Amino acid sequence: MTTEPTSPTQLDARGLFCPEPVMLLHNAVRDLAAGQCLEVLATDPSTQRDIPRFCSFLGHELLEQQEREGEFHYLIRKRDAE
Repeated sequence: MTTEPTSPTQLDARGLFCPEPVMLLHNAVRDLAAGQCLEVLATDPSTQRDIPRFCSFLGHELLEQQEREGEFHYLIRKRDAE
């Protein structure tokens, strides 16, 4: 597998509130190939807690987590094995 992130697919969860962003994230990750990246955009502050926990629990790699102008940006790489 490649160690560099591939061009990420994007999930726009802006304007949605808990639990919707994580539910959409779960579905989006399911559709990715192992090692593929997903960029998540969100406005719900609870994603700062929920998305890192989601990644940790399921073994996905949280490559980036940033807040920019009231939006939360995440870059997630799907784990190599299901």
